[in-house]
Amino acid sequence: MSLFRKIFGLKPDTSDEQVKSTERGRYMPEIKLPIDEKFTINFKGNGGKFLYCENLNEVFQNLQSIIEENNWDDKETLILDQNIKDKFKNSNLNPTTKISDSTIFLTTCENLIANDGSLLISSKQIFEKKLPELPTNFIVFATTSQIVENIGEGLRGIKSKNRQKIPTNITTIKHFKSSDEKDFLSYGSSAKNLYLLLLEDL
Repeated sequence: MSLFRKIFGLKPDTSDEQVKSTERGRYMPEIKLPIDEKFTINFKGNGGKFLYCENLNEVFQNLQSIIEENNWDDKETLILDQNIKDKFKNSNLNPTTKISDSTIFLTTCENLIANDGSLLISSKQIFEKKLPELPTNFIVFATTSQIVENIGEGLRGIKSKNRQKIPTNITTIKHFKSSDEKDFLSYGSSAKNLYLLLLEDL
């Protein structure tokens, strides 16, 4: 993916010469950003923190770094999804299913929305809980194949993947800054301190 090659020093595609914006005519159409780059720019603009991982070992290492950096070693981690519990069973976590005991929420998401940098989640991840009920600190495990252009595309994907039973409680998380940093447009939303463990799978 173009963005991750640039950020992480992977060998660039030299055959794909890009025209500098200064050399383009003023009436030429805008260069369309790759979907991964658009998501990353908007996600970071919302205050999110992401760690790009090339394999599962890097996912586990980065998770441990997050735990150590925030001094969460003795804090309990809310895990509602059994698949996530199984995947991270060998990580240095103190899992719980009680919200009141937890400091961190480890979960997945349905999709990563490029055009506004938000995360689309549903009852598969949060069951029937409301976002304000969940811990402030989110660690989300997702893959690059989950990046979609907009919410409409994400909703269509949810519908096509779950023809038997469509998940409920579908919502987005978009604000990843403390309440004193948010503007009036985000009033009433639940801000989360969010880390995204993004695994390359394309």
